[in-house]
Amino acid sequence: QVQLVESGGGLVQAGGSLRLSCAASGRTFSNYHMGWFRQAPGKERAFVAAFKRGTGNTYYSDSVKGRFTISDDAAKNTVYLQMNSLKPEDAALYYCAAGRTLYSGSYYYTHSQYYDYWGQGTQVTVSS
Repeated sequence: QVQLVESGGGLVQAGGSLRLSCAASGRTFSNYHMGWFRQAPGKERAFVAAFKRGTGNTYYSDSVKGRFTISDDAAKNTVYLQMNSLKPEDAALYYCAAGRTLYSGSYYYTHSQYYDYWGQGTQVTVSS
């Protein structure tokens, strides 16, 4: 059974940093793309960052580009999201997700309908 467990959320002041972790288990993810999404109260779930393991390619939403970095440790089957220069508008519930890569291309890695497994989320709060 596939499990994605996020951790690392919390309360941080604007301008601060957090690193989120997503521990994946239950299968190998060699042909998967992995991503982070977030959902703020009253808003739809939105893409944040993603990568396709083995390609070296990463993808970011415009709102986080240059501030957030997605990475992974394949040996630990863990995906990270380093978040720097946090803003109050970054506050949200952050979800880790994994999707079987049936089609290649940024469109498939940046849209939630192409992800098959989701974690429960970790809350990020940014005070101004």
